Amino acid sequence: MSQKGKQPAGAKGKKSSKPGAENKTEDVLQAVVLADSFQNRFHPFTIEKPRCLLPLANAPLIDYTLEFLAMNGVDEVYIYCGAHTDQVEEYINRSRWAPTTRASPFSVLQFVRVSDARSVGDVLRDLDKRSLVDGDFLLVHGDVVSNIMLDDALVKHRKRRETSAANIMTLVLTSGGQQEHRTKSNGITPIFVVDTKNQRCLHYDEMHPLQDDHYVSLDPAIPDELSTDFEMRSDLIDAQIDICTPEVLALWSESFDYELPRRNFLHGVLKDWELNGKMIYTEIIENGYAARATNFQMYDAISRDILSRWTFPFIPENNVLPHQSYKRYPNGLVLENGVSRAIDAKLEHSVIGQGTTIGAGSKVTNSIIGSNCKIGAGVVLENAIIWQETNVDDGTRIHHSVLGEAVSVGKNCSVPAGSLISSGVHISDDISISEAVTLSTHSEAGKPIAKDTALLGPNTNAAPYTDPDDEELDEQDPARLQKPLLYSLAHFALSTSSVSTLSSDVSDDEDDPVFLSTGASMSSRERLNSMASDDSATKISFHSDAVHGLLDALRAESGDFDSAKLEFMGLRLANDASDTMMRKAVATAFARRAAELTTPDHGALEPSKAADKAFTARKGASKFVDEVGVGGGEPEQIEFIVALQKALIGAKGVELPKLGTLLAAMLQQLYALDILEEDGILGWWEDERAAEGESMATLKEKCKVLVDWLENAEEEDDSDEEDDD
Repeated sequence: MSQKGKQPAGAKGKKSSKPGAENKTEDVLQAVVLADSFQNRFHPFTIEKPRCLLPLANAPLIDYTLEFLAMNGVDEVYIYCGAHTDQVEEYINRSRWAPTTRASPFSVLQFVRVSDARSVGDVLRDLDKRSLVDGDFLLVHGDVVSNIMLDDALVKHRKRRETSAANIMTLVLTSGGQQEHRTKSNGITPIFVVDTKNQRCLHYDEMHPLQDDHYVSLDPAIPDELSTDFEMRSDLIDAQIDICTPEVLALWSESFDYELPRRNFLHGVLKDWELNGKMIYTEIIENGYAARATNFQMYDAISRDILSRWTFPFIPENNVLPHQSYKRYPNGLVLENGVSRAIDAKLEHSVIGQGTTIGAGSKVTNSIIGSNCKIGAGVVLENAIIWQETNVDDGTRIHHSVLGEAVSVGKNCSVPAGSLISSGVHISDDISISEAVTLSTHSEAGKPIAKDTALLGPNTNAAPYTDPDDEELDEQDPARLQKPLLYSLAHFALSTSSVSTLSSDVSDDEDDPVFLSTGASMSSRERLNSMASDDSATKISFHSDAVHGLLDALRAESGDFDSAKLEFMGLRLANDASDTMMRKAVATAFARRAAELTTPDHGALEPSKAADKAFTARKGASKFVDEVGVGGGEPEQIEFIVALQKALIGAKGVELPKLGTLLAAMLQQLYALDILEEDGILGWWEDERAAEGESMATLKEKCKVLVDWLENAEEEDDSDEEDDD
């Protein structure tokens, strides 16, 4: 997949391929890859294996990083290793990335060992001493996945550098404003203050729900000196892709207390900009993908994005590794050669590696399974990630969990959502684990762990894993939020002044606990120290403004939906609205519009015609519902239908039975528009919320004919597939 010899825009001159050559010309772009995270967020999986070699959609993480560098014309790569250096070197040296192979796009690929490094800061100070780079270079981590082309960013960076040597760095960020991204970091929200005129970064800070205060204080000299507008952005996704000059390394060497690239270095350099005179800029990419697998939550999110093809061209069927042979099939299936499955096994939206077998009656959905795995009969895998050579025996159910290499799960077991089962773990037959657990065969020191037969049965070799470092964490350390697979605030005692700018297990209904949210854009001096406001009012204001704005657009006699979408997304940014808040507002607006179209004052349309007009009368309206209102798979579709149902109950001037018929018509219309799928509607039908209260049950019952039709159609499709097989 790499493009050997591709040069970024602005390149000129003839390149030098010598590692230590002086005065390198513009087209010799160098990169530094930090292959050690100096963190334990992937323990116990990384006790014996480095994070950069963990499989992501059945390819090591570092392969995605090196593909990204190759496609952007990087010529020389320096990989800094710490833990498990020998494993990383061995893997790279027998891969196509080794410069000794003809397929390598790199003229130089050099490993640098720093035995006494304890942080990223130690590595970068060592890099400055070695003088390996003497021109512009990319600084990335060995767990980054990105399809961004950096040509424009490099050109702008070089022009700024030519203008002034004080312009030392460009941060490449992606916008999360137009869509809700799974890869927005949970727990810690990065705050960038950016000059709206030239995109200079003026300030950096971080916020998290466990902190006592939720304010960002700016140096008054910033607006006084610049006399310009600026934005305070909490919606940006930062994969820590930086374009640097050697001066960046010199600043690291001058500050021996800096350990982290953002919280220490970026914050410190920007805070002391009057003293050091250095300027840092941002390049905000609107279209493109970039994320780091910094913890299991992000690892899971990137895996889902690969399944959804957001990371194109880095998707399984494009075969990231040379020896892979994946092909895409109907129902979102991507299978490698040699996969064996029973004729009645139901497989959907999943990636399955070579040599894996799936037993009779098993159901695999939204999952990634590695090579040479054995999945027994009657197994249910939902949102599961399973690494190579793992066995799951008959009748076992695994939900939203990660299983490492060579794991063995016995018959009729149940593994709940949020579980992490490290490599080599054995679980006996008939074991039902009641709550999310992390299992390991080794302690943090790498020694065999005392097995827990009471929890995992007589044949186990494992026990729940406890990281001793967790006991030393402060109660307000956000690292606590980033250890589990599933992000949740349920176990933390939070006051109503806590911040929650990202998705969590807390609902966004008006009756729920109040949270504060950061503003997305600020240009007024009076607002510098008011990052937080009462979110109970914010939620109500957003919902009211969003619903009325959408209704006005739907009622208009002409025009498309683009202006309404822009206004809606502007409201979303200004209020930092969550997925749930947006989904609820969109559902409410379209439900009210469809309901009023059935009343005498608005034409008294039949429910089917009212549903059709609500979604299709305005150009772009149905696309807006699909991308913004629903914006996901089965769980999001279920949430949207529940929101529609609740919104219709509140409609005025229409009898309840008629609203039920209207709900059925709206679901049928959304199904015809390919916005809702069979699984989404059938999942809603089985959801307990669909029948909470007499009114909800009445509306639900009116949809029975549609549901019966979908179930029959699904059975016929299954029968046709069996005949084809």
